[in-house]
Amino acid sequence: MKLNATTAQNSFKYGWLLSRIWPYIKPYMFRIILGFMIAIPLGLLDGVTAFALKPYMDFVIGGKNFEFAILGHNFVITSIQMSFILPVGVVLFAAFQGVLRYLNGYLSSWTSAHITNDVKFDLFERLIHMHPQFFDENSSGIIISRYMNDPGTASTGIVDNIRNITTSFFGALGLIAVMIYSSWQLAIIGVVVLCAAFIPVALIRKRIKSASNRNMVIGGNITTNINETYNGNKVMAAYGLQDRQNKYFREQVWESYNVGMSLYKRSGWMSPIMYLIASFGIATVLGFGTYLINSGQMTAGSFASFVTSLLLLYKPVKSLGNTLTGIQNIFVAMGRVFELFDLEPEIKDAPNARVLTGLNDSIKFENVNFEYIPDHPVLKNLNLNVTKNETLAIVGNSGGGKSTLVNLLPRFYDIKSGSIKFDGVDIREYTIDSLRKNISMVFQDNFLYSGTIRENIMMGNPDATEEELDQAIISAHLQDMIKEVPNGLDTMLGERGLTLSGGQRQRVAIARAMLRNAPIVILDEATSALDNESEAIVQKAMDNLMQNRTVFIIAHRLSTIKNADRIAVINEGELVELGTHDELMAIPEGEYKTLYEMQFKKQEVHTYA
Repeated sequence: MKLNATTAQNSFKYGWLLSRIWPYIKPYMFRIILGFMIAIPLGLLDGVTAFALKPYMDFVIGGKNFEFAILGHNFVITSIQMSFILPVGVVLFAAFQGVLRYLNGYLSSWTSAHITNDVKFDLFERLIHMHPQFFDENSSGIIISRYMNDPGTASTGIVDNIRNITTSFFGALGLIAVMIYSSWQLAIIGVVVLCAAFIPVALIRKRIKSASNRNMVIGGNITTNINETYNGNKVMAAYGLQDRQNKYFREQVWESYNVGMSLYKRSGWMSPIMYLIASFGIATVLGFGTYLINSGQMTAGSFASFVTSLLLLYKPVKSLGNTLTGIQNIFVAMGRVFELFDLEPEIKDAPNARVLTGLNDSIKFENVNFEYIPDHPVLKNLNLNVTKNETLAIVGNSGGGKSTLVNLLPRFYDIKSGSIKFDGVDIREYTIDSLRKNISMVFQDNFLYSGTIRENIMMGNPDATEEELDQAIISAHLQDMIKEVPNGLDTMLGERGLTLSGGQRQRVAIARAMLRNAPIVILDEATSALDNESEAIVQKAMDNLMQNRTVFIIAHRLSTIKNADRIAVINEGELVELGTHDELMAIPEGEYKTLYEMQFKKQEVHTYA
């Protein structure tokens, strides 16, 4: 699946989306409910200031005493006393509301972070089990955006926005209660205005979805560009590609800008429309309120309290509008997240798959056909039998299918037809984990992870003993290098191990393969990028790795080919010749002989000069 072709087609199935996110929310329900319980009084307290205006206007400004009875006892609060009590009360309420706001924010942040982390953990676990073709088809930027950014948007936002909705909703309820207490007639007008203000929100759902999806793709492309600029910095400098990368970056940023502005042009009218609706409501309230005051049906204090409540009400209404818009954006991201959860690796264990415990007899390729792109075959009806502990060199023209052939053994890709059998059993009947544990691979450009040299070698077998580690280091001819680096085995490597030379990286990779101690070894042009001096020492390390193992070598250097038991020549996806070096050289105008004379004759002259 190409991730930049996302549709987030379930973005409007709110019940379905919530049912999918529920398993991640459920473990934290106590804290979420506690946060919502705090959000209720937090919202209701918004009406305290508006409510305080009525007694302030009627008794303090009006110079009247406030008289009331409790349990048969009469009490009187003078206007002077009231002028001190009300402001102090407002401040105390504000302080209390501040404490509630802090607690609510903390609980929300805690639960949001945990839910986001849980979603990311599960998504990343699925990502690392995707097959290599998935990574071939999707750029690093799109993968980062989909697997890291979308879960944060979806899971963090859902808790925060539901909290905001709760606070705003109960804030609106508190203010409406004050309005009804002040004047039920004017309250009807206020509620009608409130309902009308939400109409624009429902009109922009699909525009938000479209813009969100496009911005996700653009954001992924920008990340890819930055990754390529970083990883390809030497090529960029060598070929003067700075202007090219800068041009791409500018185009992508402006494209993101245009998407944002396009959305704003279509949805930016929402806020002005809400203001216009509110202004009609306020104008109506002012006119009708004046009539109620003049007719003696309402006091000036009640009117001031009502107008303040109405003005304060617009804040939670506007907040609710923006929050609902944000929630739609969250549901789009959530739809994209669950698209990822629903992706199934094309390469996975068969039902009742068996465990591979070693190679006893042979590896057979029977009528193997493979293609990366439909109707563009890379391997064509290939048959090959490799016996246990045999070393097979694979040569041929560039793009002929050599690397593809060895990549099929650990099931990085699955064949289109035919079969590959270990000891007569199709490799698709073995568990992927056990299959790959029986294969050690050394590539042309071995990837070393950020971490220490020890950690990178131990990846071959995390359970290896210190003695086994030492033996792997000696076999890979790494001991001198380890003595030279500052902290020995515990020396930290830079990203991709670029602080080491090419030969040193290869020997670390060989030590890693040594430690794995697998019966099958694949060497994919492991020395082709090295100079002669580095190649010589890496070749010694490879010779140690190849002992008593079944070895597949994609050959580049003459010495590697001549030491092989047999040589397979693959051109245009077909096995055209197979035999020893001498047998293939004896074929007049043979493919191997031609290749040897063209590519390796000069090397032989140089080697034996």
